[in-house]
Amino acid sequence: MVSGSYRVKTCPYCQTEFKPKKFAQVCCHNYKCALEHVRSKRQRAVEAAKRKSNRGARVKLKTCSQWLREAQSAFNAYIRYRDKSDGCISCGRNHSGQYHAGHYRSIGACPELRFCEDNVHKQCAPCNNHLSGNAIDYRIRLADKLGMERVEWLEGKHEPKKYTIEYAKEIKKLYKQKLKLLKSEE
Repeated sequence: MVSGSYRVKTCPYCQTEFKPKKFAQVCCHNYKCALEHVRSKRQRAVEAAKRKSNRGARVKLKTCSQWLREAQSAFNAYIRYRDKSDGCISCGRNHSGQYHAGHYRSIGACPELRFCEDNVHKQCAPCNNHLSGNAIDYRIRLADKLGMERVEWLEGKHEPKKYTIEYAKEIKKLYKQKLKLLKSEE
């Protein structure tokens, strides 16, 4: 287009109509409006910087349980993707419904196995939620998948684990990387 042939706009500062001389011209030709535009642009930049610094402050204020929740989410996403071609570990069905990362030994009963890949497998929502994990069938299929020796190890005693924020950050980072690697291999 030729200069000066742009459609008429309304100045956001003085509300007068004007014909822009340049494509990206925002305000009219009045220097007061142009000055106001520059000031508002600077103000938006300052506010964006504040938001960015607040975001950093919020990350610093996260509790250990919040970090563990995020790590658990990354771990569960990895497990669901790892087992995506398998059926439910408890009932064996493959359906289009929702799947979870179901723990054989629950986090409440055995928190030290929370991030143990042998303890967590793809499980359909009905088995996990409504049948409380469907533990009997879970154990049978788990023994077929891993072998009885590993199942007995899962059922044995384990050292208690104290989770820290640093550990949760590492787990989150590790399982995001593992998921990315798994997806790239396909």
